[in-house]
Amino acid sequence: MLISSGQPSLNPRLVKEADSLCDAGYDVTVLYAYWNAWGTLFDKQLIPAKKWQAIRVAGDPEDNRFTYFLSKVIFRVAQKINNAFAGKMLLDAAIARPAFFLKRQAKQHKADIYIAHNLGALPAAVTVAKAHGKPCGFDAEDFHRNEVSDDANNPDVILKANIEDKYLPQLNYLTASSPQIADAYHKLYPDLNPVVLLNVFPKVAVRQKADTKGTLKLFWFSQTIGANRGIESVLSALSLLNRSDFELHLLGNQSPGDEDFISKITGSGITVKLHNPIPPDDIISFASQFDIGLALENQSPYNRDICLTNKIFTYMQAGLAIVASDTLAQRGFIAYNPTIGKVYPNGNEQALADILLSFQQDKRHLETCKSEALRLAQTQYNWEVESLKFLAVVKQTLNS
Repeated sequence: MLISSGQPSLNPRLVKEADSLCDAGYDVTVLYAYWNAWGTLFDKQLIPAKKWQAIRVAGDPEDNRFTYFLSKVIFRVAQKINNAFAGKMLLDAAIARPAFFLKRQAKQHKADIYIAHNLGALPAAVTVAKAHGKPCGFDAEDFHRNEVSDDANNPDVILKANIEDKYLPQLNYLTASSPQIADAYHKLYPDLNPVVLLNVFPKVAVRQKADTKGTLKLFWFSQTIGANRGIESVLSALSLLNRSDFELHLLGNQSPGDEDFISKITGSGITVKLHNPIPPDDIISFASQFDIGLALENQSPYNRDICLTNKIFTYMQAGLAIVASDTLAQRGFIAYNPTIGKVYPNGNEQALADILLSFQQDKRHLETCKSEALRLAQTQYNWEVESLKFLAVVKQTLNS
């Protein structure tokens, strides 16, 4: 059983693991919860095509409003109680809106192994696994205690650290999405030896954009287009260059609260093209029409510095050159794979502009980076490789 506090279409790692387990002959059930409306639309396309069974819990604002409302009440009350006792009391329901209902639903299913995705699903997976005398695992896509802040007194840090301290030592295995995240957890819990499963994707056949003589097309995507995601740095860098030589393409949801930011970037005088969210399986083929993939991570909080997101691997599968900000994880990855692109110092718009200009002026180097990125994605950085590690971990855990 795989358990998530989010939705399958918004959690590619969950989907890849569930698919691999089914292909390996396992009978897989996925418990998940409502996160947003557009993810629900994509779930309706994604889930019917899968071999695994999916069960949504904790209600939703359209079809099961009462349970959804109740889950929000339980969540908020648990948060207030935890905050009132300054971390001295731990209510698992405070970690995520559906946490209480995930645990209740998971108890109804006897499985050979319980695997949590997202910290909000960790209490359910561990508690139910121990109740049934079965093993459990957790996939740490992030260094969760420092997702929001590095301040040890921050309520979010206190809550997540307490959840991790309570449940991670009880795991039978832990996987992590970057070497740096694996190291960070190993330092906290020396008895755990996290296995790194990179945020890669299954190999797909893409047709690289052949014409790089004209405008250089830059691409960035995320679940949401908003402020403080590095987009401002790219706009500042492009303002230092001949704007007619570049196009900036942004893919993601435009939240109601970000109208001012959207108006700012579209009115900047730079050619910015916005694209609405598309099904996750379509992103790689969509990205292949561009030239450069932008990995614009911040260095703080600490999780952003050590995470290695799926952006870089999406760009590689699409055959794009990479321009990445100078985080610990991204710097290490580009240093190990220097032929795929370049790193710029965070906050240094002039350095970023110089890199973009160098690619615009030296199309041969651009083509080399694009070809190398695709070659490495096809031979090394893909789910066909990483899935073998994942299945080996599961098999070893079940047999131990």
